[in-house]
Amino acid sequence: MDRVIRVKSWQEFKRLAINLKPKSVVYNIEQNGLSPERELTCLRLIMPTQEVYYIFLDFPREDKLRETGIPIRKDRKGNRCIEDKEVIDFLKIQLERRDLAVCSYWTI
Repeated sequence: MDRVIRVKSWQEFKRLAINLKPKSVVYNIEQNGLSPERELTCLRLIMPTQEVYYIFLDFPREDKLRETGIPIRKDRKGNRCIEDKEVIDFLKIQLERRDLAVCSYWTI
């Protein structure tokens, strides 16, 4: 598997995931480089398949992510962030797969 394809919309990533039925989806919550506080408000989704890695990136717009609509919360210190549980629950519901393995890039 040596090909990487960047998927430009959430709807296309969702369609691919439903059709291809991957065993897992990996996510990474990343710093927003455009924010002076470097908030953890960007989301990278990685869907490995037999032949290709599909990558989707989502960025903040106000109090939620632009494409997926996942809410941006504030942690105990008041920093804006995305919560792991909300990402996992969102993916399982939207991709119609309760048995889908969803893991953070840091826990692989």
